[in-house]
Amino acid sequence: MLIGPAGTGKTTVGTRLAGVIGARFVDADDAHTPANVEKMRRGEALTDADRAPWLDRVRALALDALDAGETVVVACSALRHSYRERLAQDDPRFVFIHLDVPDELLASRLAERRAHFAGPTLLTSQLATFERPHDALAVDGRLTVDEIVERIRTALRI
Repeated sequence: MLIGPAGTGKTTVGTRLAGVIGARFVDADDAHTPANVEKMRRGEALTDADRAPWLDRVRALALDALDAGETVVVACSALRHSYRERLAQDDPRFVFIHLDVPDELLASRLAERRAHFAGPTLLTSQLATFERPHDALAVDGRLTVDEIVERIRTALRI
């Protein structure tokens, strides 16, 4: 599961990684309710209450693939430790990969983003919410997509 605030490249890297390793790709953004999407479009941060059912849907999507014997790559912000715990629930098949990107670069990337509901106005709240993981594979998100994918493949031996 690729994690980090908006703008880290989770969807781009996840799509490429899934293609390279023949996995199913799940973008957690697609599991948001219309109400959550509208809230974020307005620049309002989601609350834990907003996120809880969304995290459950993301977990269910990942489990569907895993239970079918598939490899799955998920792009999900999973900003807090408690969110990651809710997603994994001690299931060792859930591996977290933190795409580590400096705040200034995130701001620059989000300023250039066009057709996405998570724009630059959400970055401050995402950074305030984000709890850097201590149990995740950290990969420098400033590398090229191919370099990131290769580092993930090497570290996870896939």
